[in-house]
Amino acid sequence: MRFQKTMTSLHKKRIYLKVFFFLSGFLFASWASRIPTVKANLNLNDAQLGSLLLILPISSMVGLPFSGILVSKHDSRVPLLIAALLEAIALIGVGFATNIYVLGIALFLFAFSMRILNIAVNTQSVNLQKQYEKPIIGSFHGLWSVGGICGSGLTSILLGFQIHIVWHLFSVGLFVIILALISYPYLLKDDKATSGNKLILGKPDPYILFLGFLAFFAAICEGGMYDWSGIYFKEVLKTPIFTYGYLTFLIFMSFFRFISDFVIQKIGLASNYILSSLFIIAGIGISIIFPIFWVCIIGFALAGMGTASIFPMTLSMAGKSSKYSPAMGISIVATYSIVGSLLGPPLIGYISHAFNLRIAFILFAFSGLMLIPISQILFRSKKIVQ
Repeated sequence: MRFQKTMTSLHKKRIYLKVFFFLSGFLFASWASRIPTVKANLNLNDAQLGSLLLILPISSMVGLPFSGILVSKHDSRVPLLIAALLEAIALIGVGFATNIYVLGIALFLFAFSMRILNIAVNTQSVNLQKQYEKPIIGSFHGLWSVGGICGSGLTSILLGFQIHIVWHLFSVGLFVIILALISYPYLLKDDKATSGNKLILGKPDPYILFLGFLAFFAAICEGGMYDWSGIYFKEVLKTPIFTYGYLTFLIFMSFFRFISDFVIQKIGLASNYILSSLFIIAGIGISIIFPIFWVCIIGFALAGMGTASIFPMTLSMAGKSSKYSPAMGISIVATYSIVGSLLGPPLIGYISHAFNLRIAFILFAFSGLMLIPISQILFRSKKIVQ
C-alpha cells in the first residue's frame, strides 16, 4: 500500500513537471513564431534581426550563473516558478514593444528567465529520473515540443484571423502565469544538492567538455531552426502562412522525442547520435537544394527528427557527472549551448545578408555533421565516459 502511494505521488510529480516543460515550449514558440511579425513591424533587415537575436544568448549567458546559484541553494522548484512567471511577463512586453529598444529590454528579460527555467526544469527531470528504472527524460522534452506545437499552431490560427500580436502574447502570458501557479505545489521537493555545486577551475573535465561540444552544435541547429524557419518559408518559399515550416519541425521533433527513450533502449546512445546527425543533414540538404514547399516540409520534418533527442540525451548525461551535481553539470553543458545560440542564429543572418538564406542554411547541415565525430570520440574513450 505504501509502495502504491509512493508511485502515485511520483506519477503526480511527473505529470506536473511535464506541465512546466509544456509551458516552456509554449512560451518560446509563441515568441519564435512571431519573429517575422516583429521583423516586419519594426522594418528590420536580416542583419539587423541577426543583431537583435544576439540579445537572447547574451542574456542567457548572464542568467547562467544565477541559475546555478539558485538551483544549488534552493529546491529547484522555487527558481522554476519564479522564472516561469518572469518569462511570461517578458513575453507580454514583447507584444507591447513599439521600438527596438523596448523590444531589446523585453527580450533580455525573456532570455534571462528562460535560462533559469531551463536549468531548473531539467534538474527536476534528472532528479526524478533517479526514482524510475526506465528512461523518462525523452517524454519530458516531448512535452516541451508539444508546447512548441501548440504555440506555433495558435500563432498560425491567429495569423489567419489577423489577431494583433499584442492580444496574442498577452493571452499566452496570462495563461502561463495561471497554470504555473496551479502546478507549482505538486513539483518535486527537497532536491537541493549537498555537493558538487561549485565550479572547479583548471583542466576541463573531458566528459563534460565533449558533452558541451555536442550541446554547442545542437544549439546551432535547433536554435537556428527556431529563429529562421519562419523567415525561410516567408522569404524563400513565399508562403503567406509562414509558420508551416516551424510547425512541421516541431511536430516531428515532438514525435521523435516521445519515442526516443524506446529507440535509445534498442540502438544505444552512440548510434542514436549518428542517426540524429544523418536526419539533420538529409533534411537541411534537400531543403536547400529543392526550395519547393512540399520538399521543404519533408526536409524540416527530417531536421526535427534529427534534433529531437540530442538535448535530452546530452543533458541527461550531464546530470550523471561524477564530478558535479546534476544542476551544475547541466549548467556547464548549457553554457556551450548558449555559445552555440550566440553564434548560430546571428551568423545565419549575416551570411544571408551577404549571400542568401539558402546558402546560410548550410551552417545547420555542417553542425549536424559534427555530431558524429564528437559523439563517437566520447563513447569510444573509456577514459571519458563515466
